[in-house]
Order: sequence, then structure tokens, then C-alpha cells
Amino acid sequence: MKTTAAPPGFLSPKEFEAVADQFFGHLEVNVRGWERAVDAQARIVRAVTACLSDSGEGDVLFVGHGGVGPLLFCALSNLPIDRKFDQGPGGVGNWFQFEVDQMTPSCGWRVMEDSAGI
Repeated sequence: MKTTAAPPGFLSPKEFEAVADQFFGHLEVNVRGWERAVDAQARIVRAVTACLSDSGEGDVLFVGHGGVGPLLFCALSNLPIDRKFDQGPGGVGNWFQFEVDQMTPSCGWRVMEDSAGI
């Protein structure tokens, strides 16, 4: 019987949750050799700031995955990095909004499907 190994980088849901807990719980540690949470947050904030400085007028949409949103949300909210500020449950589309002139979230995490008419 042939077995198929998980693709490189794939984590089972249980293992993913454990690694995410480590990432958000040990901010200055390279969990699994990956980028430290504090470094990732600084990189994300620099990228968002650079993008906004070149965006001109109008709305801008940033799309990311994993820890990107929570790290940005914490930075913009002036909150410590903590998994309690992670996006909502379910692993589906979640979003938050911030005003460029204030660089502060105007709402917490919301589920995409519940956002009709906003």
C-alpha cells in the first residue's frame, strides 16, 4: 500500500493551531525556523505604509493570509501581538477596515459573508 506524504509546508489543522500558538506566544523566536513575529509585523507595516504612500486617492484593498492580518491589526491598534486579536473562526474570509489618515482600525474583524451592504 502506497502512502502519500503531506506536501512540504502543509500542516494538519491540529498541528497548524499548535504552531500558530507558538508563533503568537513567542514573538522573538523563529518558530520552526520561520520569521519571528516581531520581524514579520515590522515588514508588513513597512509594506503597507509604502503601498499607501504610492496609492493616490481612493480606496485600497490589502489581501493576505495567515498571521498577516492579525499582525497588521495589532500594529494599527497599538496593541501587543497576541493571538486573541487573530481573525475570526472558520478559516474563511475575514476583514477589518482602517482609515488611511488615522492608521487606526475603524472596526474589528468581520466575516466577509456578513458584510453585504457595507
